[in-house]
Amino acid sequence: MPLCQPSDLGRPIPDSPHAVSACLPTWADNIGYEEGEPRVKDKLTTGYPRFVYNQFCRDLFSRTGETTCDPGEQCLVFPSAAAAERAATFLSRHAGTGSLRTLPLQETCPGVPGHDDVHVVVFPAEHARVAQDAWQHIGEGISSRQAEDLLAGRPADDGRQAIQTLLARVGKLAGVPETHVRLASSGMGAFAAVHRALDRLAPGADSVQFGFPYVDALKVQQLCGSADNLFLPEGNATGLDQLQSALESGRRFCGIFTEFPSNPLLAVPDLERLAGLCRTHGIPLVVDETISGFGNVDVLSATDVVCSSLTKSFSGIGDVTAGSSIVNPASPFAAALVGALAESPSPEPYATDAIVLEHNSRDYTDRFPLANKNARALVDFLRAEPGVDCVYYPDDENPSGDGLHTKRYDAFRRPGGGCGPLLSILLERPHVTAPVFYDTLAVDKGPNLGTNYTLACPFTILAHYHELAFAESCGVSRYLIRVSVGLEPVDDLIEIFGKALQTACR
Repeated sequence: MPLCQPSDLGRPIPDSPHAVSACLPTWADNIGYEEGEPRVKDKLTTGYPRFVYNQFCRDLFSRTGETTCDPGEQCLVFPSAAAAERAATFLSRHAGTGSLRTLPLQETCPGVPGHDDVHVVVFPAEHARVAQDAWQHIGEGISSRQAEDLLAGRPADDGRQAIQTLLARVGKLAGVPETHVRLASSGMGAFAAVHRALDRLAPGADSVQFGFPYVDALKVQQLCGSADNLFLPEGNATGLDQLQSALESGRRFCGIFTEFPSNPLLAVPDLERLAGLCRTHGIPLVVDETISGFGNVDVLSATDVVCSSLTKSFSGIGDVTAGSSIVNPASPFAAALVGALAESPSPEPYATDAIVLEHNSRDYTDRFPLANKNARALVDFLRAEPGVDCVYYPDDENPSGDGLHTKRYDAFRRPGGGCGPLLSILLERPHVTAPVFYDTLAVDKGPNLGTNYTLACPFTILAHYHELAFAESCGVSRYLIRVSVGLEPVDDLIEIFGKALQTACR
């Protein structure tokens, strides 16, 4: 049964202490979460791990703080010394404080095998918000499974075989040797590592974000780099003209980032022209193809690096986080990128997380075709229904862009591939209808996507609540509802969405 009723508030999705989503069943609950209402916050024992500290992590912070923190201090725990140092650097840069220290966890929790590199960052409690920003944007916080093992005094499992299997599986799907694949403990960890590598190869050069991206992809470039970011949110021909002008003026860029398609508007960039500009001017192109996934598209031929969140469709269950970066072996930057990524890698998935992900992803190639089919059917249904203003999907009826999405998408679609499981809905009179529709919708409701079960959320409220005007200036309505379509019988899904529309629009 989907978690969608008011009484389900805060329940983990799926039913696991390591779930990466939690039920926010009403529009008001999502706003309450963003505003820090105790009635919502106190119900959450888990959530998307970069945004919500899992209960195991909170307990570990508390226990560690008893021996490491002075009055007025707090701490966070990271899986490696390098990850802790990066968080501390972020804190120092954005909180303006030198009152930070990092230390090995073994100094306070000695004698637990397999956790030797775990480190603690201690900071003034008044900077807790900035510390959480570091945890969120860089994506390298300790996993809930490692925190659970540390609390129980358990040694780490041997995850080497799972890691090797995952490297081989991702490499096979992408068509590259394992030597050009790196795993990270989260998708954003993989993205941030690529950004660090480009920053290292071209110090002081700006980056480019082409198209409106997932929130933290932009934040990493704006807050973690050594220079500025050129943001071209429309991601259309005008944006390409602006980019070309900037390149021809001599402005230096370390890399250009885009999504294929974008999250949440499902816009498809002109990847061929973008790649041509990058080749002409000798700049690496990085593409995040998480929304479609390896099984549906092959963008590596046009790019230098592909980033993916393995938390999503690759896993499907929603109980583990991970990410990958794939360097194109044919890229002129391949050797330099592989070397730079090795010099400052994101931590790999914790051993038990790798074991869980390896198991979850065994049937990935069987699952994604059904999710594609269900999403396409739901899009067609919704577009024919009264009360629906528009449905964002990577095809020519997508209202964001110039009506050439299908051609651009098909240029990189794999044989038998589809458009992925994600769509976004905007209703007519959304200030009235969107909250009613969302509250009535009888599917699981919470953040995340690519799950085997359908999952909905008021995306802009969750991702941009404190910058709604900015999001809307980029064409992303505050009333947008994002839907990740699962593997349920499609007739059941159509009936569920039809009932919610009838209630909202009558």
